Amino acid sequence: MKTSVWTLLLFSISAAYGRPRGRILRGQETAPHQMPFMASLQENGEHVCGGFLIASQWVLSAAHCLEDTVNGTFQVLLGVHSLSSPEPHKRLYNVRRLVPHPGSSRDTNADDLLLVQLEEPAVLSSHVQPLGLQREDREVPGGTLCQVAGWGFTSNTKSRPDKLQYVELPVMSRGRCNRRDFYDGEITEKMMCAESNKTDSCKGDSGGPLVCHGVAAGVVATGSPVCGNWKKPGIYTRIPPYLAWIDGVMSLAN
Repeated sequence: MKTSVWTLLLFSISAAYGRPRGRILRGQETAPHQMPFMASLQENGEHVCGGFLIASQWVLSAAHCLEDTVNGTFQVLLGVHSLSSPEPHKRLYNVRRLVPHPGSSRDTNADDLLLVQLEEPAVLSSHVQPLGLQREDREVPGGTLCQVAGWGFTSNTKSRPDKLQYVELPVMSRGRCNRRDFYDGEITEKMMCAESNKTDSCKGDSGGPLVCHGVAAGVVATGSPVCGNWKKPGIYTRIPPYLAWIDGVMSLAN
Protein backbone atom coordinates (compact mmCIF):
# COMPACT_ATOMS: atom_id res chain seq x y z
CA MET A 1 0.00 0.00 0.00
CA LYS A 2 1.00 3.64 -0.41
CA THR A 3 2.48 5.53 2.52
CA SER A 4 -0.53 7.86 2.54
CA VAL A 5 -2.82 4.92 3.29
CA TRP A 6 -0.67 3.96 6.26
CA THR A 7 -0.77 7.58 7.41
CA LEU A 8 -4.54 7.31 7.70
CA LEU A 9 -4.25 3.94 9.44
CA LEU A 10 -1.78 5.37 11.93
CA PHE A 11 -4.18 8.20 12.72
CA SER A 12 -7.07 5.82 13.33
CA ILE A 13 -4.95 3.44 15.47
CA SER A 14 -3.48 6.26 17.54
CA ALA A 15 -6.95 7.56 18.30
CA ALA A 16 -7.75 4.18 19.82
CA TYR A 17 -4.61 4.14 21.99
CA GLY A 18 -5.12 7.05 24.35
CA ARG A 19 -3.49 5.97 27.60
CA PRO A 20 -0.09 7.61 28.16
CA ARG A 21 2.79 5.24 28.86
CA GLY A 22 6.19 6.11 30.23
CA ARG A 23 8.76 3.93 30.06
CA ILE A 24 17.65 5.19 29.29
CA LEU A 25 17.75 6.77 32.59
CA ARG A 26 21.31 7.37 33.89
CA GLY A 27 22.85 4.98 31.40
CA GLN A 28 25.82 5.54 29.14
CA GLU A 29 26.49 5.94 25.45
CA THR A 30 27.12 2.75 23.51
CA ALA A 31 30.10 2.40 21.24
CA PRO A 32 28.94 3.44 17.74
CA HIS A 33 26.93 0.63 16.13
CA GLN A 34 27.63 -1.72 19.02
CA MET A 35 23.96 -2.70 18.79
CA PRO A 36 23.34 -2.94 15.03
CA PHE A 37 19.82 -4.27 15.56
CA MET A 38 18.51 -1.05 17.12
CA ALA A 39 15.84 0.91 15.26
CA SER A 40 14.38 4.36 15.78
CA LEU A 41 10.66 4.51 14.96
CA GLN A 42 10.05 7.99 13.65
CA GLU A 43 7.18 10.23 12.68
CA ASN A 44 7.92 13.21 10.45
CA GLY A 45 11.63 12.70 11.14
CA GLU A 46 11.28 12.75 14.94
CA HIS A 47 12.07 9.81 17.23
CA VAL A 48 8.93 8.31 18.77
CA CYS A 49 9.97 4.90 20.06
CA GLY A 50 12.59 2.23 19.90
CA GLY A 51 12.44 -1.08 18.10
CA PHE A 52 14.79 -3.73 16.81
CA LEU A 53 15.39 -5.61 13.60
CA ILE A 54 14.40 -9.29 13.84
CA ALA A 55 14.51 -10.14 10.11
CA SER A 56 15.65 -8.23 7.06
CA GLN A 57 12.19 -6.72 6.50
CA TRP A 58 10.74 -6.79 10.03
CA VAL A 59 11.13 -4.69 13.17
CA LEU A 60 9.61 -5.60 16.54
CA SER A 61 8.41 -2.85 18.85
CA ALA A 62 5.58 -2.06 21.31
CA ALA A 63 1.96 -1.54 20.28
CA HIS A 64 1.52 1.39 22.66
CA CYS A 65 4.08 3.36 20.62
CA LEU A 66 1.21 4.14 18.27
CA GLU A 67 -0.36 6.22 21.06
CA ASP A 68 2.26 8.90 20.48
CA THR A 69 1.68 9.24 16.75
CA VAL A 70 -0.44 11.82 14.96
CA ASN A 71 -1.39 12.25 11.32
CA GLY A 72 2.16 12.06 9.96
CA THR A 73 4.59 9.97 7.95
CA PHE A 74 5.85 6.93 9.87
CA GLN A 75 9.31 5.54 9.05
CA VAL A 76 12.03 3.37 10.57
CA LEU A 77 15.63 4.52 10.89
CA LEU A 78 18.28 1.77 10.85
CA GLY A 79 22.07 1.81 10.99
CA VAL A 80 21.94 4.75 13.40
CA HIS A 81 23.99 5.81 16.41
CA SER A 82 23.50 9.58 16.31
CA LEU A 83 19.99 10.71 15.39
CA SER A 84 21.24 14.00 13.94
CA SER A 85 24.69 13.39 12.44
CA PRO A 86 25.34 11.92 8.99
CA GLU A 87 26.40 8.28 9.17
CA PRO A 88 27.34 6.08 6.20
CA HIS A 89 24.95 3.21 6.96
CA LYS A 90 22.06 5.26 8.34
CA ARG A 91 18.89 4.92 6.27
CA LEU A 92 15.20 5.68 6.65
CA TYR A 93 12.81 2.97 5.51
CA ASN A 94 9.17 3.45 4.63
CA VAL A 95 6.60 1.14 6.22
CA ARG A 96 4.49 -1.39 4.35
CA ARG A 97 2.50 -2.82 7.27
CA LEU A 98 1.90 -2.12 10.94
CA VAL A 99 0.62 -5.14 12.86
CA PRO A 100 -0.18 -4.53 16.54
CA HIS A 101 -0.92 -7.67 18.51
CA PRO A 102 -4.70 -8.22 18.42
CA GLY A 103 -4.80 -8.43 22.21
CA SER A 104 -3.13 -5.06 22.78
CA SER A 105 -5.23 -2.28 24.27
CA ARG A 106 -4.85 1.23 25.62
CA ASP A 107 -6.44 0.03 28.86
CA THR A 108 -3.92 -2.68 29.81
CA ASN A 109 -0.25 -3.58 29.49
CA ALA A 110 -1.12 -6.98 28.00
CA ASP A 111 0.11 -8.17 24.59
CA ASP A 112 2.05 -4.94 24.03
CA LEU A 113 3.81 -5.88 20.79
CA LEU A 114 3.95 -4.33 17.33
CA LEU A 115 5.39 -5.83 14.15
CA VAL A 116 6.56 -3.35 11.52
CA GLN A 117 7.12 -4.56 7.99
CA LEU A 118 9.51 -2.36 6.01
CA GLU A 119 8.67 -1.41 2.46
CA GLU A 120 11.81 -3.26 1.33
CA PRO A 121 14.40 -5.51 2.99
CA ALA A 122 17.04 -3.65 4.95
CA VAL A 123 20.55 -3.56 3.55
CA LEU A 124 22.45 -5.69 6.05
CA SER A 125 26.01 -4.89 7.10
CA SER A 126 28.11 -4.79 10.25
CA HIS A 127 26.02 -1.73 11.18
CA VAL A 128 22.62 -3.29 10.45
CA GLN A 129 21.94 -6.80 11.76
CA PRO A 130 18.88 -8.66 13.11
CA LEU A 131 18.80 -9.68 16.75
CA GLY A 132 17.90 -13.24 17.68
CA LEU A 133 14.86 -13.93 19.85
CA GLN A 134 14.73 -16.11 22.96
CA ARG A 135 12.96 -19.20 21.64
CA GLU A 136 12.93 -21.36 24.75
CA ASP A 137 9.91 -20.50 26.86
CA ARG A 138 11.67 -20.27 30.20
CA GLU A 139 11.93 -17.53 32.80
CA VAL A 140 15.07 -15.43 32.85
CA PRO A 141 16.25 -15.97 36.45
CA GLY A 142 16.03 -13.09 38.88
CA GLY A 143 19.32 -11.26 39.20
CA THR A 144 20.37 -11.93 35.58
CA LEU A 145 22.04 -8.83 34.14
CA CYS A 146 20.44 -7.76 30.86
CA GLN A 147 20.89 -4.75 28.61
CA VAL A 148 18.34 -2.26 27.37
CA ALA A 149 19.11 0.56 24.95
CA GLY A 150 17.39 3.49 23.33
CA TRP A 151 17.16 7.20 22.61
CA GLY A 152 14.63 7.82 25.39
CA PHE A 153 14.79 10.40 28.18
CA THR A 154 18.01 10.34 30.19
CA SER A 155 16.49 12.25 33.10
CA ASN A 156 13.08 13.07 34.53
CA THR A 157 13.54 16.61 33.22
CA LYS A 158 12.89 15.11 29.78
CA SER A 159 16.44 15.48 28.51
CA ARG A 160 16.71 13.40 25.35
CA PRO A 161 20.03 12.13 23.94
CA ASP A 162 21.20 12.34 20.36
CA LYS A 163 23.32 9.18 20.59
CA LEU A 164 22.24 5.68 21.57
CA GLN A 165 22.33 5.00 25.31
CA TYR A 166 22.27 1.71 27.19
CA VAL A 167 22.09 0.41 30.74
CA GLU A 168 22.54 -2.96 32.40
CA LEU A 169 19.64 -3.94 34.66
CA PRO A 170 19.13 -7.03 36.82
CA VAL A 171 15.96 -9.00 36.15
CA MET A 172 13.50 -9.05 39.05
CA SER A 173 11.69 -12.31 39.65
CA ARG A 174 7.96 -12.27 38.92
CA GLY A 175 7.21 -13.32 42.48
CA ARG A 176 9.05 -10.32 43.87
CA CYS A 177 7.67 -7.94 41.24
CA ASN A 178 4.15 -9.06 42.16
CA ARG A 179 4.60 -8.22 45.82
CA ARG A 180 2.08 -5.78 47.25
CA ASP A 181 4.72 -3.04 47.56
CA PHE A 182 5.53 -3.34 43.85
CA TYR A 183 2.78 -4.38 41.38
CA ASP A 184 0.52 -6.41 43.67
CA GLY A 185 -0.17 -9.31 41.31
CA GLU A 186 -0.43 -7.37 38.01
CA ILE A 187 2.56 -9.05 36.32
CA THR A 188 1.36 -11.98 34.23
CA GLU A 189 3.35 -14.91 32.88
CA LYS A 190 3.71 -12.98 29.62
CA MET A 191 5.52 -10.12 31.37
CA MET A 192 8.82 -9.71 33.17
CA CYS A 193 10.36 -7.01 35.35
CA ALA A 194 13.78 -5.43 35.74
CA GLU A 195 15.12 -3.41 38.64
CA SER A 196 14.66 0.37 38.36
CA ASN A 197 16.67 1.82 41.23
CA LYS A 198 17.83 5.14 39.71
CA THR A 199 18.73 3.45 36.41
CA ASP A 200 15.87 2.49 34.13
CA SER A 201 14.32 2.48 30.69
CA CYS A 202 12.27 5.64 30.21
CA LYS A 203 9.98 7.57 27.87
CA GLY A 204 11.13 7.05 24.27
CA ASP A 205 12.79 3.70 25.00
CA SER A 206 9.53 1.79 24.58
CA GLY A 207 9.70 -0.95 21.98
CA GLY A 208 13.40 -1.59 22.42
CA PRO A 209 14.75 -5.03 23.37
CA LEU A 210 15.72 -6.36 26.76
CA VAL A 211 18.80 -8.36 25.75
CA CYS A 212 19.71 -11.27 28.01
CA HIS A 213 22.51 -13.71 27.13
CA GLY A 214 22.78 -12.18 23.65
CA VAL A 215 19.14 -12.57 22.57
CA ALA A 216 15.98 -10.50 22.98
CA ALA A 217 14.06 -11.84 25.96
CA GLY A 218 11.62 -8.95 26.28
CA VAL A 219 10.36 -5.68 24.82
CA VAL A 220 10.24 -2.42 26.80
CA ALA A 221 6.61 -1.84 27.74
CA THR A 222 5.94 0.44 30.71
CA GLY A 223 6.81 1.33 34.30
CA SER A 224 6.60 4.30 36.63
CA PRO A 225 5.78 7.78 35.21
CA VAL A 226 8.84 8.83 37.24
CA CYS A 227 11.60 6.73 35.72
CA GLY A 228 14.05 5.18 38.13
CA ASN A 229 11.45 4.70 40.87
CA TRP A 230 12.64 1.56 42.68
CA LYS A 231 9.10 0.78 43.84
CA LYS A 232 7.86 0.55 40.24
CA PRO A 233 10.25 -1.71 38.29
CA GLY A 234 10.29 -1.54 34.53
CA ILE A 235 7.80 -3.90 32.87
CA TYR A 236 8.76 -5.80 29.71
CA THR A 237 6.70 -8.01 27.42
CA ARG A 238 8.24 -11.49 27.34
CA ILE A 239 8.94 -12.65 23.78
CA PRO A 240 8.73 -16.49 23.98
CA PRO A 241 4.92 -16.64 24.52
CA TYR A 242 4.44 -14.67 21.29
CA LEU A 243 6.73 -16.58 18.94
CA ALA A 244 3.86 -18.32 17.14
CA TRP A 245 2.20 -14.96 16.47
CA ILE A 246 5.45 -13.31 15.35
CA ASP A 247 6.43 -16.18 13.05
CA GLY A 248 2.88 -16.46 11.70
CA VAL A 249 2.59 -12.78 10.78
CA MET A 250 5.96 -12.77 9.03
CA SER A 251 5.32 -16.03 7.15
CA LEU A 252 2.00 -14.80 5.74
CA ALA A 253 3.39 -11.47 4.51
CA ASN A 254 3.70 -10.73 0.84
